[in-house]
Amino acid sequence: MRNPLLIWSSLISLVAGSAFITAWADGVVRDYPAAQISPHVWVIEGPLGFPSIENQGFMNNPAFVITGSGVVVIDPGSSVQAGRMVLKQIRQVTDLPVTHVLDSHVHGDHWLGNQAILEAFPDAVFMAHPEMIARAKGFAGDEWLRIMEESTAGFTAGTRAVIPEHPVADADAFSVAGMRFRILAPGAAHSGTDIMIEVVDDGVLFLGDNVTYQRIARLDDATFKGSIEACRIALQGNSSKFVPGHGPVGGREVVESYLRYLSTLYTQVTHWYEEGLEDFEMKPRIVAALAEYADWVNFDDQVGKHISLAILEYENAL
Repeated sequence: MRNPLLIWSSLISLVAGSAFITAWADGVVRDYPAAQISPHVWVIEGPLGFPSIENQGFMNNPAFVITGSGVVVIDPGSSVQAGRMVLKQIRQVTDLPVTHVLDSHVHGDHWLGNQAILEAFPDAVFMAHPEMIARAKGFAGDEWLRIMEESTAGFTAGTRAVIPEHPVADADAFSVAGMRFRILAPGAAHSGTDIMIEVVDDGVLFLGDNVTYQRIARLDDATFKGSIEACRIALQGNSSKFVPGHGPVGGREVVESYLRYLSTLYTQVTHWYEEGLEDFEMKPRIVAALAEYADWVNFDDQVGKHISLAILEYENAL
């Protein structure tokens, strides 16, 4: 039988000097400060990359909007631990209660933080696309709980899937204490469950994962044509600030850059497909055409998959 003291010593050595140890003990993701981007909107920019032990599963851009009577939270993160961190940042700015939560789509790295909001504010209204609600109630909620827990070696354990109950659809508009919000639901874009949220009075548009910036998105549930159309819809409005699902906040260049990636890749795939090339033959040519994205996080991991997905989409359209 192994000496328990030796086992304990080994475990300690794995985390000694690590930034993770305090956060594990507290059950809260390490702090990421909220930055004010407009008169009423704050954004917490998460680190880039996929969920991992290092980032504690936190890698999206939670945000909050302060109205006259409360706080509207958008995409509170990937776990109850992330949601607690988001609440800490809100408390640095205001003591008003959270009244509404908007979840941009079904991928759990954006909405599993709902649990922390519900625990602190049981009267909050949780809102999402009707298909997001249906899929989360089906299998997606449990699947994303598993993904997050496995990706973080158990850090997100204890998270429950708090699923929104209030559906919102394209062109829906509502006000919270005088602050106007508008919903854009672009159809078969990133996940088929997507909403973009416009904070009308501040000229801010939350893009969800319809757009990412300086980080290449996973597109397993997406369509290229739908994602391209979502980018075009985003650029048609009056917003001047754009919040991607992952990556830095910015102006129109955030959307334009991602639109260029999607359009270039899909156009290149269709061209080389008609020339009779297989995916592995066209990949070097397409990578060269996408040179401006070579330093984006996850480019090397995802570009080959994107080429294969674009081929399937093009074949299905023939």
